[in-house]
Amino acid sequence: MALKEKITADLKDALKGKKELEVSVLRMLLAAILNKEKEKRAKLAKEEEGLKEEELAKKSQLTDEEMLEVVSSEAKKRKEAIEGFSALGGPASDGEKDKIERFINKEKQELEILKEYLPEQLSQEKIKKLAQGAIEKVGATSLKDIGKVMADLMPKVQGKADGNTVSKIVKEFLS
Repeated sequence: MALKEKITADLKDALKGKKELEVSVLRMLLAAILNKEKEKRAKLAKEEEGLKEEELAKKSQLTDEEMLEVVSSEAKKRKEAIEGFSALGGPASDGEKDKIERFINKEKQELEILKEYLPEQLSQEKIKKLAQGAIEKVGATSLKDIGKVMADLMPKVQGKADGNTVSKIVKEFLS
């Protein structure tokens, strides 16, 4: 079953089960996928003028890999929101702290729902092995070569590791 069909089926189940948060997250995810398809369609329409409507519709469908990018992007937004609000732990009234805590918990729950649609994440050790392999493959010797290393490495870890984590590991090896 393709990823989009799985998300749609899970949305129907969540609707039947009256799982409000899951319904909300899956609707948001399907909207993000639809927006990405519209972007792809507009780009194709410009690049390949004269395409028939059916061809354009077919070519603008996202691949599972492109959908994983959308899911990863939505998951990243949740992680960043959690980190941002966690950093607000300074002086705040009890009411404000309570609101912040509820928001963080909601974002964590949404992130857990999104993780169901992502492949299993790579361990730090696995990322380090892949990074070392990419560094050797491109012959990188300094931080100036980070672009080459990342270009070789990212397709291998797409959706399986956070880009910031991968970048941090590569920088450690090259400095």
